[in-house]
Amino acid sequence: MRAYTVAATAVTLGVTRKWIDNVLSHHSVTGVLHAKQGIQRQVTPIGLLTLGVALGLGRSMNIPIGRALEISNRLIAAKGGEVAFGTYVTLRADVESISRQLEYRLERALEMTPIPKRGRPRYK
Repeated sequence: MRAYTVAATAVTLGVTRKWIDNVLSHHSVTGVLHAKQGIQRQVTPIGLLTLGVALGLGRSMNIPIGRALEISNRLIAAKGGEVAFGTYVTLRADVESISRQLEYRLERALEMTPIPKRGRPRYK
């Protein structure tokens, strides 16, 4: 399964690495792999999409990130990206278009964010 670093995810979404770390520390996000302490989190394509939709909801509708993640999951799972909230309110997102845009931006981000080396630096 493909997975990307938090740094690449942050560059793709146009946010700071700290913002991503804070969201992942406080909320469970579908598609984010994390093992134990000291192991870097990895974000799968579905995790990136979930974060991207949630970020868009938060910015455009001033929705708290926890609630935006819940709505994001529902929009991604819904056929046609449309979810009804009660009788009179329906929210629609072009999930396919968002996914394509994120894939394009991810390609650029991967060029800018090399995978960090682990362990102690070698001294010469």
